[in-house]
Amino acid sequence: MRILILGAGRVGESVAQSLVSEQNDITVIDPNPERLRALEDRLDLRGVPGNGIQPSVLQSAGIADAELFIACASLDETNLIACKVAKSQFGVQTTIARLRSAEFVDGSDLLTSGFGVDHVICPEESVMQTVHQLIDYPEALQILKFAEGRAYLIAVRADGGGLLVNHTIGEFKAYFPNLEMRVVAVYRQDTEVELSPQTKVLPGDEVFVLAEKATIRLVLGVIHKGDRPVRRVMIAGGGKVGLRLARSLVGKCDVKLVERDRKRCDYIAGELPSHMLVLSGDATDEDLLTDENVQEMDLFIALTNDDEDNILASMLAKRLGARRVIALINRPIYAEMMQGGAIDITFSPAQTVIGELLVHVRRGSVAAVHSLRRGAAEAIEGVARGDARSSRLVGKRIDQVELPEGARFGVVVRGLGDAAQVLMPHHDLLIEPEDHVIIFVPSKRLLRAVERLFELKATFF
Repeated sequence: MRILILGAGRVGESVAQSLVSEQNDITVIDPNPERLRALEDRLDLRGVPGNGIQPSVLQSAGIADAELFIACASLDETNLIACKVAKSQFGVQTTIARLRSAEFVDGSDLLTSGFGVDHVICPEESVMQTVHQLIDYPEALQILKFAEGRAYLIAVRADGGGLLVNHTIGEFKAYFPNLEMRVVAVYRQDTEVELSPQTKVLPGDEVFVLAEKATIRLVLGVIHKGDRPVRRVMIAGGGKVGLRLARSLVGKCDVKLVERDRKRCDYIAGELPSHMLVLSGDATDEDLLTDENVQEMDLFIALTNDDEDNILASMLAKRLGARRVIALINRPIYAEMMQGGAIDITFSPAQTVIGELLVHVRRGSVAAVHSLRRGAAEAIEGVARGDARSSRLVGKRIDQVELPEGARFGVVVRGLGDAAQVLMPHHDLLIEPEDHVIIFVPSKRLLRAVERLFELKATFF
């Protein structure tokens, strides 16, 4: 696919890195030539220096042939204008704008007809939603939604106190015959373990499980011993992400927010209720954290703009006794280095929105895509369309569908709304039209073969 990206900042760079690895034709526009040269040296893409709202710059970047335009510059105004020019003057099929303001709603008439924006992504909102999921389910490493919330993919670290830990996957059903869950992957020391009924889950393993929403807590409880609810939260960093998160936790948690800039502190204090404590100081200051009783915190979240500060603050908070720590880290190499260390969870704003973008890149009837393990794997939700003659899925039993080696079925969701059924993919389950089929894909090289399953055969036409 020919994709044009406006903005080579952190979000634009992460988006380009994810999409270029799938052999897409990528061009990036940015006013900083040095930043573009650095990208061109690392990635197989083309950089075009210039102002992305100018038609002449867009034209020189090849927008006339682009199938997808992603505007993720730092300013909302730039992204809105660029999408308007791309859609109205060059007729780009799909435009996506990164917008920080919460006042712009995806799909609104103002955006679609006024600015030519087909879809909106907001990394700050995605980060907030991610943290909320981790607050609601403190045992989880990651919780991802499929089929309008009917099915969830849960990543959880196996704990010695879990009832199913030190047992084989084949024994799970015997111990909990009424618990409908599907283990789709197990990672041990950052390496995927081959799955079979004889695979034993050991303490420290990272387990990926698909289940319906009603059973999430039970699934977490049998793999990881239950954690107490999150009531006390400390946030390091009062930028756009930190302030948005603090606002969203009003009435849910006791929050302390630490911000280094005094003027920013004064602004934040005026934006939050008086019972929320805003502290002027450095989150890497041991005395400050100790004085503010970081050891009593259920969750410490480092959300500053500096990766190194986030890593140091999180590690310090953990050493001082914070029960769980989360760090926002933009550089992938840092995130990999922290894997399995003192920091419980690391994530980046860009990575949280990659799935929203990938839906528009994937071929076939793909309804949702979630990036896993820092982009190394994916979970795809596709809709089985057509009939037995035109579809590679409809009318076939699970054991008749040829998945690429390594990919595996998660669950099948039949129907939506209150009448939806979450079905485990037993060998004799027959796939029906409009079923939502969720497939775990451990490697990007398998993606095209999986996408093809959701495309209608050429003979249909």
